[in-house]
Amino acid sequence: VESRCYSISSPPTRPGAFTITVKRVAGGVVSNWLHDNLTPGASVRAQGPRGTFLRPEAPARKYLFLSGGSGITPVMSMLREIADKAGDADVVFLHAGRTPQDFVFRDELALLAGRIKGLRLFLLPETAGAEPSWPGLTGRISAELMALAVPDMAERVVMCCGPAPFMAAARSIAASLGVPQERYLEESFDAAVLEPPVTEVTPATTTFSVRFAKQNRTIEVGAEQTVLSCAKKAGIRIPSSCANGICGTCKSRLVSGSVDMKHGGGIRQREIDAGMFLPCCSRPLSDLVIER
Repeated sequence: VESRCYSISSPPTRPGAFTITVKRVAGGVVSNWLHDNLTPGASVRAQGPRGTFLRPEAPARKYLFLSGGSGITPVMSMLREIADKAGDADVVFLHAGRTPQDFVFRDELALLAGRIKGLRLFLLPETAGAEPSWPGLTGRISAELMALAVPDMAERVVMCCGPAPFMAAARSIAASLGVPQERYLEESFDAAVLEPPVTEVTPATTTFSVRFAKQNRTIEVGAEQTVLSCAKKAGIRIPSSCANGICGTCKSRLVSGSVDMKHGGGIRQREIDAGMFLPCCSRPLSDLVIER
């Protein structure tokens, strides 16, 4: 059984609909299966939303929605909510992608820009690609571009989602243009960024024996290392996604031993009571036996 985590693209104003937006990834087991096999009437099993959810302390008067690539998904959910409520809005929506052909929701965004008073849409491709008549700018976000496109950026709540390098650039640009830290929010779901670094075990470091019963493999894991990071380094097969205790994909049964687990909502207390744990955010406190 394969599990993956996806952001929700439908708004809370549509309780009868629940949508995700899945990008086909070369070699992606789940994304390709969904594109090739999922048809109307099919059923899938899903868990509820996990993670830490933040919002401004009070509704803002002005927003900047800033997204890159498939990071448009959660931002699109918010824009659809604004459209459904038909209220006043002062939103600049800047979306970046490789080419105009890669813009997700391009037609819907154009439709919403015509419907929502106070919405200003700015699409930024790196290159014009197969659309040489592209009428706008091309390139990547920069302080100079943002100062030109959103001159009042410092007055807005910035909500950002995209690949890790895109968000790092956006965060730096926002700070340089005067956006207070408390008014800059982002959705972060990148295992490469979130997974704790693997530290090298030295003779002075406390280590524990961790045995994976079904795979008949035993490895050493340092007291300051996560079980998942060491298992992956050793080639142990454990399904995982977020590597930060949020999604629950790596959930495993702990046969014996104890761990220090600091999860982000990816496991319920009743599952912990039943002997389950998340290797991605657990450090051993003793020798372990895991049902994997």
